[in-house]
Amino acid sequence: MTSNAASSRLLDRDPAVLVLEDGSRFPGHAYGARGTTVGEVVFTTGMTGYQETLTDPSYAGQIVLQTAPHIGNTGVNTEDPESRRVWVAGYIVRDPSRVVSSWRAEESLDEALERDGIVGIAGIDTRAVTRHIRSDGSMRGAIFSGEAAAIDSEEQLRIVTEAPPMTGQNLSAQVSVEAAEVTPAVGEKIGNLAVIDLGIKQATVLNLARRGFEVHVLPHNVTFAEVKAIDPVAVFYSNGPGDPAASDAHVALLQDALRDGLPFFGICFGNQLLGRALGLGTYKLPFGHRGINQPVLDRTTGRVSITSHNHGFAVDAPLEGTFDSPAGFGRVEVSHVGLNDDVVEGLRALDIPAFSVQYHPEAAGGPNDANYLFDRFQAMVIDHLGKKGANA
Repeated sequence: MTSNAASSRLLDRDPAVLVLEDGSRFPGHAYGARGTTVGEVVFTTGMTGYQETLTDPSYAGQIVLQTAPHIGNTGVNTEDPESRRVWVAGYIVRDPSRVVSSWRAEESLDEALERDGIVGIAGIDTRAVTRHIRSDGSMRGAIFSGEAAAIDSEEQLRIVTEAPPMTGQNLSAQVSVEAAEVTPAVGEKIGNLAVIDLGIKQATVLNLARRGFEVHVLPHNVTFAEVKAIDPVAVFYSNGPGDPAASDAHVALLQDALRDGLPFFGICFGNQLLGRALGLGTYKLPFGHRGINQPVLDRTTGRVSITSHNHGFAVDAPLEGTFDSPAGFGRVEVSHVGLNDDVVEGLRALDIPAFSVQYHPEAAGGPNDANYLFDRFQAMVIDHLGKKGANA
């Protein structure tokens, strides 16, 4: 489809409606593919990086609302995706751009959404939807566009309420690789890194490779014996969608790795799974943290970073002082805290080489304040290898 054809399609104004599980209805017009899509409706506050958002596997099963009003201005290209496909279940924008204004653009956002079968809605009051979710919490919803917009309203609501809630869902199998993928180390090689793919983004792989790791991205259902078979110097758990309470196998695998003495770094979903592996609980946030403007305090340095987030669950841990791991892994402390709402944003084990953060230090859409955490992981692994060699 040419840009002129895409612009004309946006002006067609096929009807569409967003229906929430509490019965709220927000009419608009179709954007992207036509049809019906169901998922958890969430909002993200990033004003840039919409292509990175769409291709973030952590958004699997979710209908994403952009709070920034103007979306699609710079089109899309083949360089910026964070994974192999668009993962959002649906897309909500206020004012989609009819003109693409970037020398890097290869097609319009509307064309890309239609090609990938992503049902969206535009022209609705996204501020009203955001305030509704912020007051009542994230909830199930559906977009009905084109002919589906004419479905009886009671039938539309039934489709929404019969959809499974995000709580209790294990979505790792949907987003993980099926076979191992290896990215060579950049520069001097430290060793092999076992990355458990729970929804990893390409920027994370590249950041790890640049720190001297040969990155082995492994399927979500890998066994500990298969992890050990690559002779790893450390283990890494990626971001990903779903409820951490539904990922018992990943928790057991991580506990095996920690008992074996392997250094560990986890981000986002990986932070929640480290919390569970240490014996802590997790819980669902009312509306989550999604965007690239979240202030987080690193208690180790006293530094505040503006960070990229995408999570609906969090770790339940005491914010002050150190505490003993209920699962027997020694002393633990909350290393990072969100300054908006005091949510646990990082954990650090004091007696074993393991730490994690709840946000995205790779932040391909920006900002890059937290990129130093990859250096911290590199230093921890090198220090561990040095101690291991000294004791050999």
